[in-house]
Amino acid sequence: MEQNSKPVIMGVEEVMHALVISRPYAYRIIRMLNSEMEQKGYTTIKGKVSRKYFYERFHCGDAAPRQEAR
Repeated sequence: MEQNSKPVIMGVEEVMHALVISRPYAYRIIRMLNSEMEQKGYTTIKGKVSRKYFYERFHCGDAAPRQEAR
C-alpha cells in the first residue's frame, strides 16, 4: 500500500467525521450501507464500511472527501 493511500475500509470514527454526525447515527449509516452491499452480494464487516461505496453514496462518486470552500 502506498504511503498516501487510505485503507479500503472506513470505521465509525471516519464516518462520524465525514458526515459530522454522532457515533450512534454513524453506526446506523454503516448498517444501512452494509445491508445495501449484502443485497448486492458483497461480504461486509460489522462496524466498517467500504470507503468507495461510502463516497459513492454520500459524495456523488468522489473517491475522497470534498474540501470545504472558505
